[in-house]
Amino acid sequence: MVHLTAISQPTPPVTKDTKTKVNDKTKVDDKTKADNDLGKIKVDDKLIQAVKKVHLELSNDEDSFTTSVYGSRFAAADLPRHEMPENEMPKEVAYRMIKDELSLDNNPMLNLASFVTTYMEEEAEKLMAESFSKNFIDYEEYPQSADIQNRCVSMIARLFHAPEADEGKVNKSDKAENFGAIGTSCVGSSEAIMLAVLAMKKRWKNQRIIDNKPYDKPNIVMSSAVQVCWEKATRYFEVEEKLVYCTNERYIIDPVETVDLVDDNTIGICCILGTTYTGEYEDVKAVNDLLCKKGLKTPIHVDAASGGFVTPFVVPDLEWDFRLERVVSINVSGHKYGLVYPGVGWVVWRSSEYLPNELVFNINYLGADQASFTLNFSKGASQVIGQYYQLIRLGKHGYRAIMSNLTRTADYLSDSLAQLGFIIMSKKSGEGLPLVAFRLKPDENRNYDEFALAHQLRVRGWVVPAYTMAPNTNNLKMLRVVVREDFTRNRCDSLLQDIRLSQEVLQKMDIESIKRQQEFIQEHHIASGKSKHNHPHYRNEKHSIQGKTGKTHAIC
Repeated sequence: MVHLTAISQPTPPVTKDTKTKVNDKTKVDDKTKADNDLGKIKVDDKLIQAVKKVHLELSNDEDSFTTSVYGSRFAAADLPRHEMPENEMPKEVAYRMIKDELSLDNNPMLNLASFVTTYMEEEAEKLMAESFSKNFIDYEEYPQSADIQNRCVSMIARLFHAPEADEGKVNKSDKAENFGAIGTSCVGSSEAIMLAVLAMKKRWKNQRIIDNKPYDKPNIVMSSAVQVCWEKATRYFEVEEKLVYCTNERYIIDPVETVDLVDDNTIGICCILGTTYTGEYEDVKAVNDLLCKKGLKTPIHVDAASGGFVTPFVVPDLEWDFRLERVVSINVSGHKYGLVYPGVGWVVWRSSEYLPNELVFNINYLGADQASFTLNFSKGASQVIGQYYQLIRLGKHGYRAIMSNLTRTADYLSDSLAQLGFIIMSKKSGEGLPLVAFRLKPDENRNYDEFALAHQLRVRGWVVPAYTMAPNTNNLKMLRVVVREDFTRNRCDSLLQDIRLSQEVLQKMDIESIKRQQEFIQEHHIASGKSKHNHPHYRNEKHSIQGKTGKTHAIC
């Protein structure tokens, strides 16, 4: 290989002139070098400033709607949590930011804990949306909305076999029974129950005053499996609870024990048409017949929150309503099997005789005289209109078709779970609500319980609640699936498959692994573990049945 190298040139001799030239050249070279170094510094400074400018030159312009919501300044900031913001934001941004926040909620269709309606037709939704701005209490301005409420009350009262007005006597007598049933819409069954308890207490008190007897110790007889709103009513209105306790084998009231608890201070008896735990119907007729046999005029209120829109279509011959002499009032939830979005409920009295006059306020508001018996005042008309839509859209035939399908699906789920080895606690074939309550068979070798299974299903998206039953049942644990209108047979099969898979996963885990998993799910996955809305001052209360006994309040 040939290497190319530079050819050396001869070095010229050094003279005085040469030295001078060299010195001059050196000065020039030094100056040039200095200028170059200065230029380099200037270049470096420009480069640094340019780089800084690249990193700091971020958009600070006002939103110009030329970008998407996520290109706006609001997408890069936290949503306000405690303090109302000083400035406004565009409606599109507000909508999208809140919608994204709500997307973290569970899917309502997979929430099998609640009875509350999760599906309505688009036409119903449209009607309800068009009525959002109507204040229902303003009868003068919105007379048709008020009349629609009266139509709903009339339809529901007749569904419950309420006495109708005697047209021949209405104008000739002021007797309450001649005017037929009366009722009102409510925010839900909780308000309806509050009103019913108030009416029973006031009527009892009035009679005690007439008889010149003390009226300071009213009580009410009810099941230990009541929904929490009954406990609220008794505590808020200072009424003693007389509880009929459930047992390991009986999850509803015993009629004989119930009537035996009645005394002179009893304002009424609560009978539940479909308990929140097992969905079983309490024997209202047996309670009624025992009262009549003993000559007791103690009134019965039927809590038909869930069963009021089921039994008339599935078991129409079951006597639980105003066909029974001692039944004086009934509540029902429109937002459960009444098939309306929350919240609307209804309460109906046999006649005005059972709703004391002093509880009803006649007021002149917004130009019209009107009677009012509610715990609240202003409210929207949309839910009442939604109820009227369902009543006339579906009719009796439509409700019967839906409730029949729900009953068939519940029976199918019940049979399938029994095949998987679960103990079924709920009734089938229309003897109870369309739900399935079940528990694991006792097994000393099993490392998991109902709560662990519920948590495992939660990981797969399903909300299937586990409960500790009412007191005196030896802390019996159970799971419950509510079959709603949108719970199809296909979805039921998906649930059954996930129950099997969840059991297989749990069976492969030891006790410590299951415990750690439950603690993790409780703390990080379930909302109650992360909730901050429960003030520490009110935790671990001891005045409710749950606080006293450990019973879990079932979701409605």
